[in-house]
Amino acid sequence: MSLSQLIENCRSNDTKAQGELYKLFSSKLFSVCLKYSRNYAEAEDNLQDAFLTIFDNIKQYKGKGSFEGWLRRITVNTVLQRYRNEKVFDIVSEHAADEVELEIDEHQVPIEYLLKIIQELPDRYRLVFNLYVLDGYSHKEIAIMLDINLGTSKSNLARARQILKENIENHKATQRLQSL
Repeated sequence: MSLSQLIENCRSNDTKAQGELYKLFSSKLFSVCLKYSRNYAEAEDNLQDAFLTIFDNIKQYKGKGSFEGWLRRITVNTVLQRYRNEKVFDIVSEHAADEVELEIDEHQVPIEYLLKIIQELPDRYRLVFNLYVLDGYSHKEIAIMLDINLGTSKSNLARARQILKENIENHKATQRLQSL
């Protein structure tokens, strides 16, 4: 069955087609959820919520642009909506902090460790970091998406980078000590 036929069947609430669509895209969308979530279990919940939203809104997909891109946008927005509802941005300094340089040598810092420390960031820092660094959104776009001020986006990114830098430096120091 073609993707366009699968989409059409999902528009008719065909549960078999919905299952096929889930099988086809769940692993890619799960990686998006994992990036924005605090942990694996929360990522699973976010994925389920995203697919519910996708199936509820699939009639709105007009066939223009990438379907996978449309799915990804819905997934990111679903996850962000959860955090907006939790009011994770209430207590935030509005001043923009200095830029922190963050160098990552993938030979010294395993990707699993990097994902872990990103997931452990406080919500407001993790979301801004992922949107800006990993997905390429501007601070203006992030401010609109998260309903925060531009300065809040910039200061949250700087703080996220500072925390990650400290964790990476600690990891490298630990690795050096263990190799002695």
